[in-house]
Amino acid sequence: MTHHAAHEQANADHGPEIRAAGALLASATRPATAGAGALPAPASRPAPAGAAANLGRRRFLTVTGAAAALAFATNLPATGAYATEADARKITENPFTLGVASGDPLPGSVVLWTRLAPRPYEPGNGMPDARVAVRWEVAYDEKFSRLAGHGRADAHPEFNHSVHIEPTGLAPDRVYYYRFRAGDWISPVGRTRTAPARGAQISGLKLGAVSCQAYHDGYFTAYRHLAQEDLDVVFHLGDYLYEYPVTAVGGARNYTDRTLPDLFNRETVTLDDYRLRYALYKSDPDLQAAHAAHPFVVTWDDHEVENNYAADISENRLPPAEFLARRAAAYRAYWENQPLRRPQRPDGPDARLYRRVHYGQLAQFDILDTRQYRSDQAYGDGWQTPGPASQDPARTLTGAAQERWLIDGWRASSARWNVLPQQVTFSERRNATGADYKVSMDAWDGYPASRERLLTGAAAAGADNLVVLTGDVHVHYAFDIKRDFGDPESPTAGVEFVTTSISSGEDGADRPANWDTYLAANPHLKFYNGRRGYLTVTLDQHTARADYRTVTAVTTPGAPVGTAASFVSEAGDPGLKSA
Repeated sequence: MTHHAAHEQANADHGPEIRAAGALLASATRPATAGAGALPAPASRPAPAGAAANLGRRRFLTVTGAAAALAFATNLPATGAYATEADARKITENPFTLGVASGDPLPGSVVLWTRLAPRPYEPGNGMPDARVAVRWEVAYDEKFSRLAGHGRADAHPEFNHSVHIEPTGLAPDRVYYYRFRAGDWISPVGRTRTAPARGAQISGLKLGAVSCQAYHDGYFTAYRHLAQEDLDVVFHLGDYLYEYPVTAVGGARNYTDRTLPDLFNRETVTLDDYRLRYALYKSDPDLQAAHAAHPFVVTWDDHEVENNYAADISENRLPPAEFLARRAAAYRAYWENQPLRRPQRPDGPDARLYRRVHYGQLAQFDILDTRQYRSDQAYGDGWQTPGPASQDPARTLTGAAQERWLIDGWRASSARWNVLPQQVTFSERRNATGADYKVSMDAWDGYPASRERLLTGAAAAGADNLVVLTGDVHVHYAFDIKRDFGDPESPTAGVEFVTTSISSGEDGADRPANWDTYLAANPHLKFYNGRRGYLTVTLDQHTARADYRTVTAVTTPGAPVGTAASFVSEAGDPGLKSA
């Protein structure tokens, strides 16, 4: 049992027993009663499929045009300074088509998000070029009979009419319900949870880990099941969207009852492109269900901008100024569409996404950004034989500042478990058993000196109970993290739980074609499964338990979910054992 049960009993006086998360997903309705209240205190890389057709479009962005776009994204006007106010009562279509979300929980606060989009599949989303008043409420119960906070915020056109609320004064480690109002419209209800007090001795917590949700590769069925899980928080480990075109039938979804606009059938490059792509993704009902059920802590990987970019180096080697304009647009759209706090708001092509979240004395989460500051991939990227270029000690996946921040955080940590939510495979992953093996230059294998510095830093800091959470690769893995991956008998420094994709890669298989080879070539790899799904991890004072959840298909909707495998690692004795 997680600490949910005890706290739900302790909070019973604040409202009725919490129902299944799916019951919260009522559609937006009208009319709503008026709200009130004041705010509370290398070699060129191969292009992806379809990229050639878009090359001319990207090249059209001259260096001068890129600089102008970059200046606009960097020097935003003061929020709403040039926008008149529109009367929200004149909104005649449901503006809450993209649902609600919460995230980055603190002991007394959690971010609440929504975005007004009456017509989500067209530029501007059917909203006026003016700010619109949005009222918000936080309650102890889902009927909103007892409010814990309420107020008003403005949805500004500069931020695509998104709203980020950071209510304060909430109680630690308890469930709240929230909703928004715009004019006569009321949003679906969301359920969220604050973090425990920093010094609290909690008995356990249960988290979800997700990544890689290519809309064009299938349905987000796994999210519907995730919404029904009893979780404290969900970590999204990257690839929230993909830049690739989505056809009129939704790619592998193969819609027969709807047709998507042609504006989605192109690669995302401009700010409008990215905003519209988020609207497409966030209109998915299963993704909305997961966001409405749990607070999310998000970080990006590459496809939120472009496949396998490295710092200011694009996949197709565009001039840096041109690529940074695209990155600025992508980062801005990402912030607009995620439940992120103000410090994470981008400044042009830069954003401080790495950050730390505490869950009492039980767990410290150090969320990484392994894309924005990295050295370029060695040997032109892809799977390559490791050599002097990839093994150069000067190479970094995190950048020097983030590396220091992480190791300093471990040194100051008093948590039982030190958890590292990040993007790309941390453990060594050889693709052959012989001496001529290759490894991925995009993962930590392409930056072994960077990985070694972190492992040495963790050992020196006494961060013994290390758990790495990873996405990116569209498969489930379970690894023992070895101090020397070339020696199976070397000490185990921690464990790595890799979650498969929500949909990327289409249906997948329990045993991919390279299953036997990978297990033979990597003795520290304890589990490998290629279906779609998600991961849950339960932490208590004694163990970290991972349950690998999979669905049978994503190219057809409504597939059931099951548990493919479960593993535990004991505190003070790292290493995976079957549960």
